[in-house]
Amino acid sequence: MPAVRSPLPTRVLLVCAAIGVATGLLGAAAGWVTIPVIAGAPFAYGLVLGSHVLPGIIAQEVLRRPLVALLTHVLAALVASAFNPIWFPRFLGTALLFGLIQEGVAALTRYRSWGAWRFFVSAAIIGVIIAVVVFFAVDLEKLPLWARIIYLPLAVLGPIAWTAIGLRIGISLRRAGVAQR
Repeated sequence: MPAVRSPLPTRVLLVCAAIGVATGLLGAAAGWVTIPVIAGAPFAYGLVLGSHVLPGIIAQEVLRRPLVALLTHVLAALVASAFNPIWFPRFLGTALLFGLIQEGVAALTRYRSWGAWRFFVSAAIIGVIIAVVVFFAVDLEKLPLWARIIYLPLAVLGPIAWTAIGLRIGISLRRAGVAQR
């Protein structure tokens, strides 16, 4: 009987797992600071939530394959949930949403275009979604005008800034030979 070839070889799965664990630890830290940030500076929550783009950005930059963003996001959510079980539904929901957006943008280019612009398009889409969701979840209308004014740029630029960090990490990992066959 011929062997069935997996769409994600073991090497790819191991790289996704390593990235998922590392970014899941960062996700756990983001979970820990969520309550204090929402209580003390809710206009800055987009910067915290934006950190959750890292698993997919790093995985796609390193591996440049279909499904790696989604898989790595889910693994990172599971790791973060081990440290903050109460946030499990939010971690998983965020992982699925961000992973699907990143996979969707990559799929639009048929997984052939890996320029930085593509990563920043997905980050901008995620930033707009964050801005809308957090606006209603945190009730920003109660904040002073200056906080509402800086909220939108912070919410949109948070994922973009974290994407730039993720790309640098991914490029460094590629140069170190993580993606070599």
